[in-house]
Amino acid sequence: MGRWKPDGRRRLQDAALKLYAERGFAEVTAAAVAERAGLTERTFFRHFPDKKEILFGDEEALRDTFVAAVAAVPVDATPYEATLAGLKALTGALQPSRERLVLRTRIIRQSPELRERELVKLAAWAAALTTILCERGLGPADAVFAAETATTTFRVAFERWTAEPLVDDALFELVQEGFTAVERFLRR
Repeated sequence: MGRWKPDGRRRLQDAALKLYAERGFAEVTAAAVAERAGLTERTFFRHFPDKKEILFGDEEALRDTFVAAVAAVPVDATPYEATLAGLKALTGALQPSRERLVLRTRIIRQSPELRERELVKLAAWAAALTTILCERGLGPADAVFAAETATTTFRVAFERWTAEPLVDDALFELVQEGFTAVERFLRR
């Protein structure tokens, strides 16, 4: 086994994406993913607690990117401006990985278990955003509303961005379109 090769974590993620796409999530074992990556099953479990989490292994870093960008906005910015800055940082981090995210999304759509895990991830992002918005002075109820609206807007934009056929727009442009649609809806 080629355990000495660099970036075992990424190799495992790439192998899992390919295998899940070929065989289906339910049919692939952690051992098969490790073998495809040229690693041992033990190495797999050093990086990921189970085969489901391999698809969500980057979520903490992405959440941290999102929240850090919100926190970095000047205190006189509106909650909307701060949230938009966070979403811009998040989408900027995701944009270069579109091809693999399209495949990942296709795999998640085929599994109720993975769709549930994706929603748990988004709920954690909303909770983190709620916390930072409260720290920035927004009241708790308003912070929850803003965070849930932002994460739902992001989710819908992300689904559009990764859907077949692919939309040519950048992910952040789709997020902005989503906020415009929310504003139109609220003004009706």
